[in-house]
Amino acid sequence: MKKKSIWAPGFTVYKLLLLPAAIGINYIGKLFAQLLSLPLWLDSIGTLFASMLGGPIIGALAGLINNVLYGLLLDTMSFAYGITSIAMGLLVGGMSLRGFLGAWYKVLVMGAFVALLAAIVSTPLNILFWGGETGIMWADSFAASLQGSIPAVWLTSFIAELAVDIPDKILSVFLSFGIYKALPKNLLRAYNREDGI
Repeated sequence: MKKKSIWAPGFTVYKLLLLPAAIGINYIGKLFAQLLSLPLWLDSIGTLFASMLGGPIIGALAGLINNVLYGLLLDTMSFAYGITSIAMGLLVGGMSLRGFLGAWYKVLVMGAFVALLAAIVSTPLNILFWGGETGIMWADSFAASLQGSIPAVWLTSFIAELAVDIPDKILSVFLSFGIYKALPKNLLRAYNREDGI
């Protein structure tokens, strides 16, 4: 029997129902971060969770829909950052199906890769739209303090973005993994994830 590609979307009712759940989790994470004035975004937990459970295409789709809705309802700049959400969904979905959900240290590695990818994709957008700022006050202050010794805007912007993405994305990946691990086995089987990896 031919092995199914990890890139095949495999749309099922379960996977389609995962999309609104993922978007809701993203909004709850963002609201939580805003209400507590956390220096993080926490707005990708649902996207990462959808990637872990539904695979890379479902995760990327969840991230894209989330950014489109957020752009239509609250902040038009969210449209551009849909690229970052798509990239994270593809990465986490692919890594999940390659066995990175089997142990906590592997999840940490996944989180580090997500943080690096998010910083690489978001930095040009930050430069294009915000002059290199991230929108997180402490990171932007840190970047401003580096400008004397590092004149390249792209480098200070990347360092600032990475400084935020490391705690934000690693925490988000662990929270997503926690939700994933809390799911009952029969639900995992519905997503063909009965082995948990």
